[in-house]
This record gives sequence, structure tokens and C-alpha cells, in this order.
Amino acid sequence: MSLVVSYIPLAVLGVLALGFAPLAWWMSRFLRPNKPTSWQDKTYECGSEPIGVARVQFRFQYYAYGIIFLVFDLVATFLMIWTIAYSALSTTATIFVLVFLGMLLLGVSYALKKEEFVWI
Repeated sequence: MSLVVSYIPLAVLGVLALGFAPLAWWMSRFLRPNKPTSWQDKTYECGSEPIGVARVQFRFQYYAYGIIFLVFDLVATFLMIWTIAYSALSTTATIFVLVFLGMLLLGVSYALKKEEFVWI
């Protein structure tokens, strides 16, 4: 058996995985009944009628702090992995981790310097 033949099941699985989402979209789009009513156009929020306009402008800081939270969450994951494997790391790996922490501290200091006050 050649190497290419052994990868055929993986290729078939990849084609099935990539084709599943468009096939499901197509089936839901063209096979569903289309009977629009005025009831379907209403906004539904937990069983009560909405009050006011549904479109609300959010400040960009909410998104920025969300992204910062995700970055620090990933950093915490990397640091936990690093602390578990610390005794087996070489000095080069330890230096890279310290450079990574330094860059992280630079980012934190820049973010705190950029904001006039912390409003979280």
C-alpha cells in the first residue's frame, strides 16, 4: 500500500467536513416552508415586548477590554504550561519565556499609560 492510498480516508473525511456546512445551508434555505407573517417580524426578548430601539451604540472600550481579556487568558494558559514544565526547560526556553513576560509587561504598562483612568 502506497503512502497516498493510506491518506484517502483522511481526504474523504475532509471533503465531507467541508461540504457539510454548505449542504446544511442549502437544505435549510430551499426545503423550508416560506410563509412569512407579521408575528415572525416582531422582536422576541424573553417573553416580553421590547421597550425602545434595539440598536444601541457601545463604546469601543468594551471591545478593547474584551480582546485584552482574551489575550491575558491565553497568556495565563501559556504561563501554567510553562510552570508545569519549568524544570525540564533549557536556558534558551527560559530566556524566551522571560522575553515573553517582558513584552507582556510592556503591553500592560502601555495600556495603563494610554488610559487616563481605569473604569472597569
